[in-house]
Amino acid sequence: MDPKAVKSDLVPILDFGSQYTHLITRRIRSLSVFSLCISGTSPLSTITSLNPKVVILSGGPHSVHADNSPSFADGFVEWAQSNGVFVLGICYGLHLLVQRLGGEVRVGEKQEYGRMEIEVEKSCGILGGKVGDRQVVWMSHGDEAATLPNGGVAAVEDKYRRFFGLQYHPEVTHSPEGMETLRSFLFEVCGVNAGWKMEDVMDEEIKVINNMVGPDDHVICALSVGVDSTVAATLVHKAIGDRLHCVFVDNGLLRYKERERVMETFERDLHLPVTCVDVTEQFLSKLKGVVDPELKRKIIGKEFICVFDAFAKELENNLGKKPVFFVQGTLYPDVIESCPPPGTGRTHSHTIKSHHNVGGLPKDMKLKLIEPLKLLFKDEVLQLGRILTVPYSFLKRHPFPGPGLAVRVLGDVTEDNALDTLRQVDEIFIQLIKDAGIYDSIWQAFAVFLPVKSVGVQGDQRTLSCCCSPGCYKYYFEREFLDDVVQKICNNVRGVNRVALDITSKPPSTIEWE
Repeated sequence: MDPKAVKSDLVPILDFGSQYTHLITRRIRSLSVFSLCISGTSPLSTITSLNPKVVILSGGPHSVHADNSPSFADGFVEWAQSNGVFVLGICYGLHLLVQRLGGEVRVGEKQEYGRMEIEVEKSCGILGGKVGDRQVVWMSHGDEAATLPNGGVAAVEDKYRRFFGLQYHPEVTHSPEGMETLRSFLFEVCGVNAGWKMEDVMDEEIKVINNMVGPDDHVICALSVGVDSTVAATLVHKAIGDRLHCVFVDNGLLRYKERERVMETFERDLHLPVTCVDVTEQFLSKLKGVVDPELKRKIIGKEFICVFDAFAKELENNLGKKPVFFVQGTLYPDVIESCPPPGTGRTHSHTIKSHHNVGGLPKDMKLKLIEPLKLLFKDEVLQLGRILTVPYSFLKRHPFPGPGLAVRVLGDVTEDNALDTLRQVDEIFIQLIKDAGIYDSIWQAFAVFLPVKSVGVQGDQRTLSCCCSPGCYKYYFEREFLDDVVQKICNNVRGVNRVALDITSKPPSTIEWE
């Protein structure tokens, strides 16, 4: 997607390392205004090439007094003034703006982190409201603007030069009126045009794909059980038809009847050209005896490459020519994370995350990437999926890790019938959640197989059986529901006599156990 082709004014965010920068971008997009996150130290030519009407300077963990603290490019202030571009600085962005305009920024007598109350002393464009109005906002700063070129303390503005600033973070939910502040600033103060729609994104991306892929070129895509690769493949298929060749790998680490269910969706509902490859024995033989989770991931990544390489070579033999492109479901957060903001001490080199393309592409394949979702967030991908008629039930599926059940079986996946046991436990747990009508209210739920034996009594006999641990992320079940879960698991899954609920927050734990 070409940012210049969108039908709304573009609002770039200059990222100086705030943990909330992604959130600013998403909040603005939710107002049907297209927004991009770029490095705060981007050359001025990069910013001007986007022809923005508004530029937002993000917050960050830095102090403008620190050596080598990041800043926008020389000439940025003068360019914004001469071209009538509105500039909003948030927290650290405000400090930069104040300092560059001749004001004073000093280290605060006390640091402010958390909820604070502010009062409108003078009605202004960015805050609006009446004098005396109060609102709760979220502060996170150590420095403060002391002597200002113009304006107040929590919010500043220079209407003539179109410079504005907020000492707090309007983009977080802890600032209840923050979205209204952003909406008012963009539409009432800046006069931004809100014309960004997902239908336009789809049409534009199809044009990009058709311009990129030659009329005789063939494209391959490795489909997972996830939403991202499925939406990406569906979009590319809509553009080029059956010159797209998808491969789905059954590595023996999928959930209960996962292969049958997703293949039905791919073929019956989406009409995607998919080859299913069963390499269960290949993967499990390599994982036998392996208990270290990181080693599991590396083995799985390597085997995926082998399978994918074999598929590409077979396709080349069948077509009589090499495929040219590879489809990948990279999302915008992955792109941003691969190019860290200034001041983090990390490089800006682009790195594909392993959970999107496990282990990376074989270097000798020399395929060109098609990443049709690389400027979209997850919720936007779901919107696009609905437009592309991907079934709602598929779009709402909970996330599943790239290494599959290998990281949900603690220990050796080939021992104690662990995989089959876990599949049954997980299926019962998820089905009960669906039956209770709460599946869509939970971001992620699953079960884990624990490598321990527990003494129990089943059928009037002593048993020494396995333990499992179902759980979910940020959802609290009723006790009656949990009793039903335990009863159905222990009564229907042979080899399990104890169920332990995972209620640990994340952090200190992680979503996946391994």
